[in-house]
Amino acid sequence: MSIRIASLQRYPVKGLSPEPLSSVSLTKGDYFPGDRLFAIENGPAGFDPENPQHQPKIKFLMLMRNESLARLKTRYLDSITTLFIEEGGREVARGDLSTREGQLAVEAFFRRFMPRDLRGPPKVLAAPQGFRFTDSRRGFVSLINLASVRELENVVGAPVDPLRFRGNVHLEGLEPWAEFGLVGQVLTTASGARLKVTKRIERCAATNVDPDTGIRDLEIPKSLMKAYGHFDCGIYAEVLSGGTLEVGGDLEAEQATLAL
Repeated sequence: MSIRIASLQRYPVKGLSPEPLSSVSLTKGDYFPGDRLFAIENGPAGFDPENPQHQPKIKFLMLMRNESLARLKTRYLDSITTLFIEEGGREVARGDLSTREGQLAVEAFFRRFMPRDLRGPPKVLAAPQGFRFTDSRRGFVSLINLASVRELENVVGAPVDPLRFRGNVHLEGLEPWAEFGLVGQVLTTASGARLKVTKRIERCAATNVDPDTGIRDLEIPKSLMKAYGHFDCGIYAEVLSGGTLEVGGDLEAEQATLAL
């Protein structure tokens, strides 16, 4: 069975926009490269960078409650550790997130942009080594089956942008919902990467928000439960062996037990 990688994307700042990638190099036991490196704390959350602990996403700015974030287009340049924020095609803020001055510039923007959504001063948090601001404690790499998203479109009766699910890897070649049968299995690439699928991803109201307009226009979790009896779309995997993922490349299941 061959599964094709249709697209790759990272989310450098939790809750902000995706960045498409042509390829990534995975490292054993590590997270998806460049993903969820930062978060915007919505009032004091008690995060300690010296002893980082997984925090519920409600402590940060996020699409589930702050849909206006979808109106922003952001990009993060690793080479200069700088976040650029655009609204309506115009740059509205930028900041070098490795400096307190740059963090203050970004924080000041969010105070102006969404004052009614803030529970306290917004604060840029940087993930310490070996930690990321993922929704799940073990959310190392997230994969979305595009056939499942297309099937879901029939249920909701409207187009569903797969970016609503904020996954790292979009897959083609599977039947709808066949990804759930991969839990416990290992996916490999020709480069030697090995991904062990660990669990299904339960969806929240963030998926109700159109990733382009910021309008809360669909009821994705409710539709999933009504049609299928669960809230799940996508799977998480952990990296057992390092290697490369490339758009257009293939993943193979080590065990040929998946029923298509």
